[in-house]
Amino acid sequence: MNFTQSFKLALKSLKTSKMRAFLTMLGIIIGVGAVIVILSLGNGMTNMMNSQFEKMGSNLIQVMTYGRGTGGTRDVDVEDLYELVDKYPQYLTGVTPYVSASAKVRYQTDDYDRTSVYGVSEAFFKEDTKGTMQGETLAEGRFLSYIDVDRHQNVCVIGDYLAQAAFRGDALGKTISLSGVPYTVIGVLSKSGDSSEGSADDVIYIPYENAQRMGTGTMMMGTDEMFLLTATSRDTASAAKGIVEKRLYKTYQSSDYYMVMTSAEMMDAMNTMMNTMMIVLVAIAAISLLVGGIGIMNIMLVSVTERTREIGIRKSLGAKQKDIRGQFVIEAGTTSAVGGVLGIVFGLLLARAATIAVGAIMSSSMNGITFSAVPTLSDIAVSFGVSVGIGVLFGYLPANKAAKLNPIDALRYD
Repeated sequence: MNFTQSFKLALKSLKTSKMRAFLTMLGIIIGVGAVIVILSLGNGMTNMMNSQFEKMGSNLIQVMTYGRGTGGTRDVDVEDLYELVDKYPQYLTGVTPYVSASAKVRYQTDDYDRTSVYGVSEAFFKEDTKGTMQGETLAEGRFLSYIDVDRHQNVCVIGDYLAQAAFRGDALGKTISLSGVPYTVIGVLSKSGDSSEGSADDVIYIPYENAQRMGTGTMMMGTDEMFLLTATSRDTASAAKGIVEKRLYKTYQSSDYYMVMTSAEMMDAMNTMMNTMMIVLVAIAAISLLVGGIGIMNIMLVSVTERTREIGIRKSLGAKQKDIRGQFVIEAGTTSAVGGVLGIVFGLLLARAATIAVGAIMSSSMNGITFSAVPTLSDIAVSFGVSVGIGVLFGYLPANKAAKLNPIDALRYD
């Protein structure tokens, strides 16, 4: 019996016992589906984060100081970093503090409790890209200027949410209250998310010293201060980072009190974290594939017992051990292959649902970046190959048992 005949016989066997075949394949279907959806989500999250970092620019350098507090004898402030930019213009082009302010936002009688207020300098807006260091662009008006920052002017740039919710699209020149102080709106940012309350569009930028006087809000990772610098290019970012680290070490005498990362390093760190998480999740999902393999082995052992007389007849007609073994291995492989195909379809449907769900949940913070959970062709091919391989592997033991049956004993089996 050749491969084609064995394959047709395997399909006939599946059609004869549809329910048993489905229950046998269930573990494979769930396992492959889980692997597909996990890889799809991982690809979607990785692509989304990479797109976000690309919007920020490959020459961005983030500096965080912590552990000593501000105003101490060993403390680096923005003036120190301004001096560094002036000293190394071939490596650094700008620096801005990034202050999270604790401010009460009000327009007329309405309070906006979820609006984020940040203090920055004019360098936060990059003239070469016509956007901020976080990839935001201006819809109208202008960004903070050097004079605004130097003179501590009560001016601000607001996001699209406030422009629509508070000012009905006519915000320029109007005033908004921040902790009881009126600020004049000089610019409005373009819509980058879903323009909802608390989203990336619900933001206000003011001169950084104004923000410091308001009191700082919650900073990430317990940092005391955060600064953003821009290198002259992606190629000089690594050298610029070294210059900044050398200056910080001179003050703190220990690398425990600061962290400096380029956008490329942040991207690599996030990708490494995502890959590690995906490996763990895929390993957990693979357990279902092993359970499915055990199910196939169990049902094939039952099949060998049920078809003992058939095996005896075939052997008495001249079938060799390799023919019997090959038939049962092909049947096991076919069962797992069909389960793999159904699992891939199941996984693609789940990935589609995940794209819609995650997109709806995270749309407020994705800055206009689309989330799409789609597996690669290699993901699908590997998942299918593993499912078939598990079927063949776990089907070999029953197939070998069938091949070694004594034809006389098999014919006598009742």
